[in-house]
Amino acid sequence: MPSMKHFLSRHFGKLWLGLTFLFLYLPLCFMIVFSFNSTRQDAVFTGFSLRWYEALTRDSKIVDGFWLSLQIAMAAGVASAVLATFAAFVLVRYRRFPGRTLFSGMVNAPLVMPEVVIGLSLLLLMVGVQNAFGWPQRGMLTIVLGHTLLGMAYGMVVIQSRLLEMDRAIEEAAMDLGAKPFQVFFLITMPNILPAIFAAYLLAFTLSFDDVVIAEFLSGPGVNTLPQVIFGYARRGINPTIYAAATLLIVSVTLVVIGYSVWVARQTRRREREIAAATRAELAALQSQ
Repeated sequence: MPSMKHFLSRHFGKLWLGLTFLFLYLPLCFMIVFSFNSTRQDAVFTGFSLRWYEALTRDSKIVDGFWLSLQIAMAAGVASAVLATFAAFVLVRYRRFPGRTLFSGMVNAPLVMPEVVIGLSLLLLMVGVQNAFGWPQRGMLTIVLGHTLLGMAYGMVVIQSRLLEMDRAIEEAAMDLGAKPFQVFFLITMPNILPAIFAAYLLAFTLSFDDVVIAEFLSGPGVNTLPQVIFGYARRGINPTIYAAATLLIVSVTLVVIGYSVWVARQTRRREREIAAATRAELAALQSQ
């Protein structure tokens, strides 16, 4: 009995973490396994088969929805990263300006506001603008605008944290040497926060690609993203084709995350080597004097 208590006291955190990961990822593993099931049953694995992946390539709704979601996510990711960069820069570098509190609240509002409320408000806005000017029609463009609003808020948090960690002495030294503000931003600030901008892009891309609520409000006739197609299939009953589609999405996102982690690790090591080399050169110069 004492040995059991000793074991639990030493490994309770690991056990709890393992159970948490099991709770989060066991359903995903279950879905991936049954995407290779030879029959439509969702409770009994009757044999290994690739029939649902073959059916996936012949399903025009899923294929068209995938390409539409990819285009929307790429466009929304770029727009979100650009807007998030400028919003974070303004909030971090300019502490006082008229309307700063309102601006900060408006930018952070999508973080705490339900997506249903965001989608409904954007729908009313788009309908009002369309009635007034005849544009834009609900479709790909309106979904991109809605996803940009959501992705910008999340991306700004990532970039803002990187800007707060950045040493401002580098920017001040560049300005002392005669660099103009836009030169400092593009030549000094941007390279230092580039990993955070890329992370904001990936976050906005993922949010856009997975979103179904805002897309439901802002999509038009004949415009259905992949999550909308999957959601429509799920409401009509079991269709292992959507298991295959979801498995491919999981694999794609996993590969992107791994690739990004490797890139960040390499960038960090390269920066550490450059700092170490600069430090050694400075010490050598001081010793030569």
